[in-house]
Amino acid sequence: MENRNYFTERDVERLETQAVQIRQDIISMIHSAKAGHPGGSLSAVEMVTALYFHVMNIKPEEPQWADRDRFILSKGHSCPVLYASLARRGFFDPALLNTLRQYHSILQGHPDMNKVPGIDMSAGSLGNGLSVGVGMALSARLHHQNYMTYVMLGDGEIQEGMVWEAAMAASHHNLKNLVAIVDCNGVQINGWVNDIMTVEPLGDKWRSFGWRVVEVNGHNMKDILTALHTAKTMRCPTVILMRTVKGKGVSFMEDDSSWHGAAPDDEQLVKAIAEIEEGGVV
Repeated sequence: MENRNYFTERDVERLETQAVQIRQDIISMIHSAKAGHPGGSLSAVEMVTALYFHVMNIKPEEPQWADRDRFILSKGHSCPVLYASLARRGFFDPALLNTLRQYHSILQGHPDMNKVPGIDMSAGSLGNGLSVGVGMALSARLHHQNYMTYVMLGDGEIQEGMVWEAAMAASHHNLKNLVAIVDCNGVQINGWVNDIMTVEPLGDKWRSFGWRVVEVNGHNMKDILTALHTAKTMRCPTVILMRTVKGKGVSFMEDDSSWHGAAPDDEQLVKAIAEIEEGGVV
């Protein structure tokens, strides 16, 4: 994909550096909690970083700003990547990250919009996010607002039937202000998505539902930025299929379903932080 003046090389370098910080935050907070979901959080880092630090129109000092762009993390168990991004973007003190899953902490195992500044939808049960995103996009049209709504789903999650009902509704209402993002890391809690219930051919399915489909390397910041900016120019809903690696950046977590929901021990923490620092973005 070409750079169409939506970003500079300096933007890319800045975002890649930020992604390293977000990855380290994810590992550290899950280690502190002794619980959490590192695999799907790590695979989504570049996309969430691009959204919160370059693309989305938001005001951290005014989380409920009416004209803000909306982001829904439908795969809510991957909230460490969202918490880290919100904290580093200025929505709340990064010192709170190490209170993940603690009693009385605002940062629970799934995002709560009533507790965490910047969360646009409470998530937990899979499959709900796109339907809520359709509602948000329709609301923008009805109230003559220009905000975009972004919904991130997991590829295992889209085995849920209601996702496709929402996809039909978005196309029917021609919601060009709605962008779905599918984290295609290929692994869900019990193994490979294609072994449990394949969702391929994903591109053909979304096209048949009336969506514009863009496929990207989900760890390539330039591809992600171009896809996100291109989505704003479409006259129909857009889905970005980002091909990623579950557990990206930590060698012993990559492509391993046992790290879908497990915390690193002290030795693994040190190794993971060092690998992330050394590897950056591949």
